Amino acid sequence: MITFENKIIQEDLKEIVSSSYINFEKLRGKTVLITGVSGMLATYLAYTIYYLDVHENFQTKIIGTARNMEKANAKFQSLSNEYFELIQHDVTQAFDYEKDIDYIVHAASNASPKFISADPVGIIKANTLGTMNLLELARTKGIQNFLFLSTREIYGKSIKNLLTEQDYGGFDILSPRACYPESKRMAETLLESYFVQYEIPYTVARIAHSYGPGMEINNDGRIMSDLISNVVNHEDIILKSEGTAERAFCYISDATTALLTVLLNGDSGQAYNVANEDEPIQIRDLAQKLVSLLPDEKLKVKFDIPTSQSTAYSTDGRTVMDMSKIEKMGWNRLVGLDLGLKKTIESFE
Repeated sequence: MITFENKIIQEDLKEIVSSSYINFEKLRGKTVLITGVSGMLATYLAYTIYYLDVHENFQTKIIGTARNMEKANAKFQSLSNEYFELIQHDVTQAFDYEKDIDYIVHAASNASPKFISADPVGIIKANTLGTMNLLELARTKGIQNFLFLSTREIYGKSIKNLLTEQDYGGFDILSPRACYPESKRMAETLLESYFVQYEIPYTVARIAHSYGPGMEINNDGRIMSDLISNVVNHEDIILKSEGTAERAFCYISDATTALLTVLLNGDSGQAYNVANEDEPIQIRDLAQKLVSLLPDEKLKVKFDIPTSQSTAYSTDGRTVMDMSKIEKMGWNRLVGLDLGLKKTIESFE
């Protein structure tokens, strides 16, 4: 299990907090609530704030909520309770917290195709009821910002090749996978509605494919997770398609600086794309790149193509997200794909 002390994570955290364009001082002495804290991105956010506490004496309190306490405790057991408080909670239930909360980060939502197939209602509840419960909490706290982790999938099938934050396409609302993007869309609408009616400040991060230390590699179902799992477990990669689909992946430290930029520098009521669009790659080439990182293992890429595909997987082709909006706030990508893959594999060793 990945922990705060992991060498690769410590290297990443040092790089993240050196990002001069992020107004970290807004966090000093504040309290930050992070839901779904044991998820990959949420964990890195919590680790980053804790790193500032330890090395810069920020005195920032982190409240992390999770349903699976075994998983969460494994990730956060070494963190001092002076700065970090772990609470078992399901976001679909109301959350009561007596003390002040200055920032809310809603990251409790599962994007795994396996969960989308098995528990679509649960996916919808986390994104809609969960968001509303947290917004109701925000009404009582006078928060400085509410950051919602959304998805590139809310854009649907667009006819444009470059998607800005104002571009929207449609998708089949009766498809089995629609539970995920439709509930994310509804959550964004809830945020705007609470902003208009109750003046609750918010920003949205529409995240594309991200990866890195702490990613779930056990039966996750997402392509990068499955490929990393094969390599880490010294297994040949078995592709279930021709592998010609193209994706672009953002390393976790770059995704984390993007999220912090949106949380602390973003304009209230605005959404921001979060992606690495500089290195698109076909899945078959990604698989080959991964096995080449461990030449001594002599791993191979093989193909075993079934006659039908799971309906829980996104079949949308790759559409490039316009990154100019967040880049105008100073954000830039630092970790290329080769280095990111190497760091990810090393983190699991």
